[in-house]
Amino acid sequence: MSWSKLKQQLESFLCPALEGRVEYRATGYRYLPDKAGLCYIAVDKKNVLNMRDATTLIKWYQTELEIKNDPAIEIPISSEEIEAIRKEGKGAIPEERLKIIVRGRKISEHAKEIFLAQSSLSKSNFTVAANKFLSIPIEESIESSDILLNILALMDRRVGKKRILNMSEKVKLKHPSVQYFYELRRSTL
Repeated sequence: MSWSKLKQQLESFLCPALEGRVEYRATGYRYLPDKAGLCYIAVDKKNVLNMRDATTLIKWYQTELEIKNDPAIEIPISSEEIEAIRKEGKGAIPEERLKIIVRGRKISEHAKEIFLAQSSLSKSNFTVAANKFLSIPIEESIESSDILLNILALMDRRVGKKRILNMSEKVKLKHPSVQYFYELRRSTL
């Protein structure tokens, strides 16, 4: 599918409040057919998500340690997880350390997931992800670990107010770019 048709289809799925504010853009290199060009998402005429640029407005993690040390990341801890660590330690672990252990393990898992998703995003071809988005159900895009699919789903008019509001806890565990677009969509409700 040509870029103009793909862009037209993607923008036809934008929620009404974001029409004219969110744009999908691409640059191509006419004389370099082996170069894919750049694709990015612009909000209010500013390039917000450029997949290959360090000057993007969204925090882009360079190492797994940066993710682990980011105070903005909130990790929800359930009583079942604390109880599992208590059983694993056979009751010998002090109560205040249980939460620290659970948070440490969960943030390590979370950091690996974010870093993996981020590295696949920087290598991906926007048009491939966009075509996939247009061919799969919206629920799959929302639940996917692919950052682009999450972002495209958040901007979609098929995702209603109730679903957006119910996603707040899940979005806290996503990449900052997904969180940015979630907050943008939420501000339009």
